[in-house]
Amino acid sequence: MRTIRQVGDLSQFQSFLRALAARTAQLLSLTDLARDLGLAVNTVKAWLSVLEATYQVVVLRPYFANVGKRLIKTPKVYFTDVGTLCYLSGLKDPAHAASGPMGGPIMETAVLSEIVKTLTHRGIDPQVYFWRTSTGAEVDIVVETAGKLVPIEVKLSATPRPAFAAPIKRFQDDFADKALPGYVIHPGDIRLPLGANVTALPFAEL
Repeated sequence: MRTIRQVGDLSQFQSFLRALAARTAQLLSLTDLARDLGLAVNTVKAWLSVLEATYQVVVLRPYFANVGKRLIKTPKVYFTDVGTLCYLSGLKDPAHAASGPMGGPIMETAVLSEIVKTLTHRGIDPQVYFWRTSTGAEVDIVVETAGKLVPIEVKLSATPRPAFAAPIKRFQDDFADKALPGYVIHPGDIRLPLGANVTALPFAEL
């Protein structure tokens, strides 16, 4: 990073990394982040772009059929390495990480990272998004493949319930023939159907 962007103030950059880690899996306003850190928005944009270009973070944009809309709407940012995320968040042991407020975002980060790495290792450019409506309905991860869409929800609970499938079913209704069967990824070891075209899948099976 220092070589590419000539970062002069390392303490300020460290603060930027920690603030970014605290916002993982959340909608990211660069304006708010810059204001909180006392930085110029262009500086935050430049640092983030280098993190993305060097595969240290994944910038997840919302899915719209209109490609132009994807570029202007608020994205989410995920660190590609869960260990780095936990370090920057001050988490030092697995139990603390899983039980604290970062448990859900960490799990979501791990799932997204595995999906991106798996596709990349197959020689596929990952087309990965999230979906969110104006009324607050949301699917954590949407993978586009061969013109179709795979909706994926991530849950920290090891005992998946049919209610977990609700956002996926809403997505499938909205996108009709374009939507493929969806998955609820969880940390347990149970694989079971949660309704029509939705399956609970253990993280270990990704």
